[in-house]
Amino acid sequence: MQKTPGTFELLKTAPTGRARRGRLHTAHGVVQTPIFMPVGTLGTVKAMTPHEMKDLGAQIILGNTYHLFLKPGHKLVEKMGGLHQFMSWNGPILTDSGGFQIFSLKDQRKMTEEGAIFRSPIDGGEKHLLSPELAIEIQESLGSDIMMVLDECLPYPAGRDTAKTSMELSLRWAKRSLAARTRADRLMFGIVQGGMYKDLRSEYIERLVPLTHTGRTFEGIAIGGLSVGEPPELMWEMTEHCTAHMPTDKPRYLMGVGTPEDLMECIDRGIDMFDCVLPTRNARTNKLFTSTGDLNIMNACFTEDAGPLDENCSCYTCQNFSRAYLRHLALSKEILGARLNTIHNLHFYLHLLDRARLAIEEDRFPQLKAEVIAKRRSQ
Repeated sequence: MQKTPGTFELLKTAPTGRARRGRLHTAHGVVQTPIFMPVGTLGTVKAMTPHEMKDLGAQIILGNTYHLFLKPGHKLVEKMGGLHQFMSWNGPILTDSGGFQIFSLKDQRKMTEEGAIFRSPIDGGEKHLLSPELAIEIQESLGSDIMMVLDECLPYPAGRDTAKTSMELSLRWAKRSLAARTRADRLMFGIVQGGMYKDLRSEYIERLVPLTHTGRTFEGIAIGGLSVGEPPELMWEMTEHCTAHMPTDKPRYLMGVGTPEDLMECIDRGIDMFDCVLPTRNARTNKLFTSTGDLNIMNACFTEDAGPLDENCSCYTCQNFSRAYLRHLALSKEILGARLNTIHNLHFYLHLLDRARLAIEEDRFPQLKAEVIAKRRSQ
């Protein structure tokens, strides 16, 4: 039964570890967690139609505030009926605030109290100011089901003083983002920063969670500033530290992560939601995820390989095409190759999370995690 948008039902907690099985209600449907969210930066999951995304089992996809602000512009999208209608996707949409993309601009941006000033790589270097208020205005115009606050993402490594200063700025921006919200039917997630300093992360959570405006708080909490170059083990350690201090009654979202192993490790550490460009980006460079490890379909060893990409996979690609054919498409730079690769990689990720949810329900997630990691290391 559909409940009020923002309702999060914690259905099951693993008896060992912190894996959770939940259900998040949004204006455009229910999201079963833990979940992987395919990235559709510019209002499209590259190479895929919305119908194909539904067939693969995608429940929720991402759009990006920064990119849609620059092209085609949030006012145009709003005029066209919002992002759901514009891209013909009737499921939930989460939009990133653009903080990570501005972080990636490096020398072309400057952080100020008012917001992030950056030069657009699209319109000849014209200066723009993305404030917390504008970031929320854009996301409300897009019609996002889940909006993210504007935050500052730090590089790795970053000194403690830098991390502390950045943390305070992001907290002030979080307050302003919360105050800027006008749509009661749309959710907003806060983002935890603090670099690689556990005490700063703990302090951030303690100060972020109680924030309210007109009686509303953040409906979910995200962990940002990870997967920025640190070793995987450090990322897992920081994730575990953060979830230990996060509320149990709100969904937990780890932003921009990651490999299949990262997903298994971080589900075990209490994460409910993930997004990452890896499955789609790697597909376009002929790098495929399989149950027995990753492979590059361009390798000569696949020239006469009549077998499927992954014999344990039920996706359309694996059921109909050989490794030899996929290699031929890659060498010929045929568009179909990118599409078939993307179908497989997204199926692999989404099916992995299907299996994780079932394993949590059946109290066997640690066994699934061990099995998945061991098999992928066997090649």
